[in-house]
Amino acid sequence: MQLYRLDATAAQISSAFGVETGDDPWTGDYVAPGRPAPVIVPDSRGPRRFLRPRLWGVPPPPRGTRPITSVRNLASPFWIGTLRHPELRCLIPATSYAEWSGPDGARRQHWFSLPGRPIFAFAGIQRQTEDWPSFALLITDPNSLVERYQPNAMPLILHPEDQERWLTADWREASGLVAPYPGHLMAVGDAPPHP
Repeated sequence: MQLYRLDATAAQISSAFGVETGDDPWTGDYVAPGRPAPVIVPDSRGPRRFLRPRLWGVPPPPRGTRPITSVRNLASPFWIGTLRHPELRCLIPATSYAEWSGPDGARRQHWFSLPGRPIFAFAGIQRQTEDWPSFALLITDPNSLVERYQPNAMPLILHPEDQERWLTADWREASGLVAPYPGHLMAVGDAPPHP
């Protein structure tokens, strides 16, 4: 997955997740690697949550050359230090995301959404960098719907009742949330759903 949409304003995101937006100017758009997007971050001093801009793509490992947009190997020493600290986890609001399928030269884009949740959240991590804070989303095995279009992985979509645990639980508990979102609760189309 290298593209998603967040077709909601900062005020709509605030209402959906009960977070403080501050002066976030987000009005809705697509998000691609290297572009800024709002993410929901915890307050290290209490239960408040904030919408904050971050760039999609965290710095790579020492031998890497390109920013990392998604995290799959959760046991990797490179990621485990971040994952063990709840204050470094975040929620990534979205309204749909894209996957490509088909042979080269005839590839088609497919957009996945959650009809019952117009704004949902991916599980993510955040990193503070010298230039600009950044984020990456977690991926997991695909469900039966996504597997028809992308057999390798899908983003880790959190159920609403699991979002707070992702932001606060110790890693042993939070790692239990890493599972495919049920395919019967998702929809797929050739274009992003209209907001």
